[in-house]
Amino acid sequence: MILIACIGNIFLGDDGFGVEVARRLERSTLPPEVIVKDFGIRGFDLTWALMETWDLVILVDACPRGGTPGDVYLIEPEPVEATSGQMSIDAHSMNPIAVLRTVRSMGGPANRMLLVGCEPADLGGEEGKLGLSDVVAAAVDRAVALIHDAIANTGEQVSCR
Repeated sequence: MILIACIGNIFLGDDGFGVEVARRLERSTLPPEVIVKDFGIRGFDLTWALMETWDLVILVDACPRGGTPGDVYLIEPEPVEATSGQMSIDAHSMNPIAVLRTVRSMGGPANRMLLVGCEPADLGGEEGKLGLSDVVAAAVDRAVALIHDAIANTGEQVSCR
């Protein structure tokens, strides 16, 4: 089974990238073993989903890495260490690293994971913003194609850039 976990906040401009990718993927044809889930900013829900064993988890999110806005990345992240002490999930925001650390501290499986990220152009500032910038909206189709390729090559090593 493959989980495509799309995350982001639609009220913060390009941070809604993962949410829009989820919408496009739900309209596409995917193998029956692929589950697409829009987690938005629900860190608890993502934590519980990652407590299951998956053949592959693909996280989809806005991913500021210093590139050109609209760049799409495929990254195989390093495994994260478990948190010590209290869990650090906030019910009103999403921090993917905190979620992954919490999953590990709860004894969750070390699922194979890929991140499909997009370099944001506009995160809305303090006042927020609805909708993606033009360059990030144009990147959604590239991300969907990249995800389809990753699914098709699940048994093979996926090249990351």
